[in-house]
Amino acid sequence: YLYSDDREDFFTNTQRHQIVYEILARTKYGRRKKAQIGITNLLNGNVFTAAFPLHDGPYEAQGKGVSPEELSNRQVLYEYWARWGRWYKYQPLDHIRDYFGEKIAFYFTWIGFYTGWLLPAAIVGTVVFFVGISLMMTDIPIKEICEQGYNYTMCPLCANCEPWKLSSICSLFKVSKLFDHGGTVFFSAFMSLWAVTFLEFWKRKNATMAYKWDCCNFEENEERPSAEFAAVAPMMTKNPITGVEEPYFPGKDRVQRVIASFMVVLLLVAVVLIFLISVILYRTIISILIYKTGNTIAMATAPRIASITGSIVNLLFILVMAKVYTSLAHFLTKWEMHRTQSQYEDALTFKVFVFQFVNFYSSPIYIAFFKGRFVGYPGHYGSLFGIRNEGCSNGGCLIELAQELLVIMVGKQIINNIQEVVIPKLKFWWQKHKDKEDCISIHHSWEKDNELLEYEGLFDEYLEMVLQFGFITIFVAACPLAPLFALLNNWVEIRLDAHKFVCEYRRPVAERAQGIGIWFNILEIITTIAVMSNAFLIAFTSDFLPRQYYQYKHQSDLTGYTNFTLAYSPLSFNQQNNTMCRYRDFRDPNGHLNMTYWNLLAIRLAFIIVFEVSCWV
Repeated sequence: YLYSDDREDFFTNTQRHQIVYEILARTKYGRRKKAQIGITNLLNGNVFTAAFPLHDGPYEAQGKGVSPEELSNRQVLYEYWARWGRWYKYQPLDHIRDYFGEKIAFYFTWIGFYTGWLLPAAIVGTVVFFVGISLMMTDIPIKEICEQGYNYTMCPLCANCEPWKLSSICSLFKVSKLFDHGGTVFFSAFMSLWAVTFLEFWKRKNATMAYKWDCCNFEENEERPSAEFAAVAPMMTKNPITGVEEPYFPGKDRVQRVIASFMVVLLLVAVVLIFLISVILYRTIISILIYKTGNTIAMATAPRIASITGSIVNLLFILVMAKVYTSLAHFLTKWEMHRTQSQYEDALTFKVFVFQFVNFYSSPIYIAFFKGRFVGYPGHYGSLFGIRNEGCSNGGCLIELAQELLVIMVGKQIINNIQEVVIPKLKFWWQKHKDKEDCISIHHSWEKDNELLEYEGLFDEYLEMVLQFGFITIFVAACPLAPLFALLNNWVEIRLDAHKFVCEYRRPVAERAQGIGIWFNILEIITTIAVMSNAFLIAFTSDFLPRQYYQYKHQSDLTGYTNFTLAYSPLSFNQQNNTMCRYRDFRDPNGHLNMTYWNLLAIRLAFIIVFEVSCWV
């Protein structure tokens, strides 16, 4: 209490919570060798049903016309932050920090900062999308396909399929123009620069808030061993810096456990890749079965039906595996015995992100960079397990990638938001139902708070936003509207999270932090991948560079471009099938890659280098 006479208010409310929790978490109730230490083990053993700080009374003010000075901290947060009608207001970050602690305050600081930066990205992306709509009406290749496509007989899409007319894909090719035009090249470069700049400005914002909240060097100098680690650590040793006896776990044993955990992660990643192959085969088999029906309408839409149903099946598998693996990751990370809470959370975050990256992004990566690359050509098609390799749909791989992004990203956001609204209400109803069955009458504030939901940490919230950040940066060339969907989702997400913390959750124990932790490093990795991904998407998946090449070498108005992109089937194939057909590739009549292919390859590689340099310089 040096230089302070106000002993009652010397410690803040959240500091008092931290002090009490530290005492409860480190107090022995039995023998230390049996890890009979701390309130957490008592809760796990059902000796106590719950342990939590109390909220500052009800979240709604009692009566109307109450002045702001008379509101409690919780009521201030509800009135000026958690209500849906406050969606356009700045977040009261200092009030959030004073009531919930720095860790939660940094989460809301980051999501608010990120959402604000999404606004210019969403505006530019929407403009690029409408530019694509305008180009649909004037594009020469679209007119050639729609008006002269009946002159082009295309090679069968499967072994049992019939040749088809290029004009049949007129509407689908028009839709693909929404995502594949010169504007998307500009937007890809814009979003790559946006991501890099966003992280640099977030560093500044993070440093400002850490200095303001006096937590700049918290993790290096102040963080002590976590209560869970102290309860199960096998030995004690003297801290060489502080000289205080602390729980200790040998580093060699921890490394062995981390390696074992990493092997489990690799095993589950392999499971995801096996399922990806299963989805690829599923799409091919469904297309063949639909073609065999002989129904003209079904045959025309077979690739689209197979692609959409495959995307939905993939989304369901992703969500199920995400739940299973996250639970397993918690168990593995506890088993690794990390000393501090920050180290534990960083290890858990990295472990889950590696898996979720493969889980969520494997299918889009396959469509963007591998699908259609190993098809071969008529008479010499590649195969997987005896089934012909699938090629891009009639509209091209970019439109398939846009569809996959919309199904996974938007579908996941809708499902998550529904869960965040419905599940807390169901849990709250069930808790009240149990209390009625047990004839428990609610009189005291701690009994009312016990009816609320248990706080489960910020991991899921961060993971959802970081995965979204990956979708709007890594694959943005395929879907300019992705930042708009992300912006709309985040406006809802902030209100949902605010309402949960203020109204539906028990008050968590305030935790200190100096930023968003390892999530920032993950964002940097995603940004690096995004710059490379967009360069390769434009170079190899988009039709942009072939169009530019044709304009430079042949016709500036793209007249004849459709014929330029179609190769003739080899003579051996024509004799075997008694027909000649066309297919998309740059090959000569013998099936060999022609000089146009190699010229375009050189241009594509040069474009990648220029794009990378321009984004990072």
